Amino acid sequence: MNNAGLVTPAADLIEVHQVTKVFPGVKSLDRVSFGVRGGEIHALVGENGAGKSTLTKVMAGVYLPDEGEIRFDGQPVQWKSASDAKRRGIHVIHQELVLFPQSSVAENIFAGAEPSRGPRLLGLVDHRRMHERARVLLTELGVQLDPRERVGNLSVADQQMVEIAKAMASETRVLVLDEPTAVIAGKEVQLLFTRLRALRDRGVAIVYISHRLEEIFELCDRVTVMKDGCKVATQAVAETTRDGLVRMMVGREMKEIYPGKPAIAADAPVLLDVRDLCVGNRVFDASLTVRAGEIVGIAGMVGSGRTELASGIFGALRAHRGTVEIGGIRRSRMTPAAAIRLGLGFVTEDRKSQGLLMLLNVAQNVTATTLGRVSRFGLLDRRAEREAAVVAIEDYGIAGARPAASVATLSGGNQQKVLISRWVRVCKRVLILDEPTRGVDVGAKAEIYRVMRQLTQEGLGILMISSELQEVIGMSDRVLVMHEGRINGEVEGERMTEHDIMALATASTRRTTEDEREYAAEPN
Repeated sequence: MNNAGLVTPAADLIEVHQVTKVFPGVKSLDRVSFGVRGGEIHALVGENGAGKSTLTKVMAGVYLPDEGEIRFDGQPVQWKSASDAKRRGIHVIHQELVLFPQSSVAENIFAGAEPSRGPRLLGLVDHRRMHERARVLLTELGVQLDPRERVGNLSVADQQMVEIAKAMASETRVLVLDEPTAVIAGKEVQLLFTRLRALRDRGVAIVYISHRLEEIFELCDRVTVMKDGCKVATQAVAETTRDGLVRMMVGREMKEIYPGKPAIAADAPVLLDVRDLCVGNRVFDASLTVRAGEIVGIAGMVGSGRTELASGIFGALRAHRGTVEIGGIRRSRMTPAAAIRLGLGFVTEDRKSQGLLMLLNVAQNVTATTLGRVSRFGLLDRRAEREAAVVAIEDYGIAGARPAASVATLSGGNQQKVLISRWVRVCKRVLILDEPTRGVDVGAKAEIYRVMRQLTQEGLGILMISSELQEVIGMSDRVLVMHEGRINGEVEGERMTEHDIMALATASTRRTTEDEREYAAEPN
């Protein structure tokens, strides 16, 4: 079920003992004891808000515990700061990336530890050696990136691989990964797993946080389940089951995470019709349709052009060829404003930097795209704004939210539901969802899936991009598979299997590169 387990029990390399952490009005950790051995991959699972991130931040010196102690190498320690813990070899890859967008890939990987020319006091960086070392690290992870490329120009998935390479570049004794595969898939995931197993075999203690339970059984040696700030149990992965983990995490059985798929009427109207769309040098000759009541999945490897295709359809990226037809109106030059007027919505993959307004409250986020409906004579009607938020909270099951609550205080799943509710207020035909359950726990995933099916039953069409194959298969009525910027095939019915999708995602059927040559020759 899992990979090679530990041969003999060993002492924990790092351990928290009876740790409590309290924030104003919230007890995030309640007398939690947790330890990781050198030479193991230890999964940490639980719903959003269970306390996982707080626990790892205590281990890494970001937070000081209010009660309890931390032991490292068998000795009690009190980290002065996160930098203090990092100097001792504790490295954390957070779910929210910590990168410098204006700096290069190599500069981010070696930030603060750049190879020098001559005495380090002179501050002369050996850029040639730094670029070469970065290239080697990225190659080991199976990533083809130019070390000189500015990080701000990269996709979220490529930025994630830079963050992982950054951790691999340092001497690490304890490595914490928070949702490292949220935006990568297929080959990239397997290369990451290979690298993590090699680190484990060198004696590194690895904490692996993920909502993708299949990864836990493939990769990890032990698993600890947390709920409501408490530890529920620690077990060997070989001695537990997926259903058992879900039951411990959510406190109930979840036999049907994915709702049933209703039959799509043969005469269902086509809401979105894309023809021969070309977007820069990332998408070529893409054609697709989405009908009323239908969820069309888009699968493919990182870098296959999935997000660029969605951005081209919405007009966020300029298409230099092809057409987009929404509700019978065809455009060769789409813009986001025009797409919204025609009834298209777009929930991006990065909800915090590209979707939500993190400094505003729930009501302000829900109504951000429809201010005209909550205004009178050009002035904002706070009562109407609040009432719209109350309806959204009830309709979308946004747990624990109040209209005046800061959206930043919500869990990832509830933030995602706020974002979806905002777009549904303006979306009349097709909703594009890019990684709709990224960083969302299993309970919230089921609720988002329910919302998606409810929307299609009301007549919307959904175009869903996902790196999670089980999600693609469980939710899609049809799946389009991309490879190197092209739609390489379509699967549905009995052919909608992981094997068939991955076969299309990794096998090129390209005949020529005429479009690429033409694009390169065109003036910008």
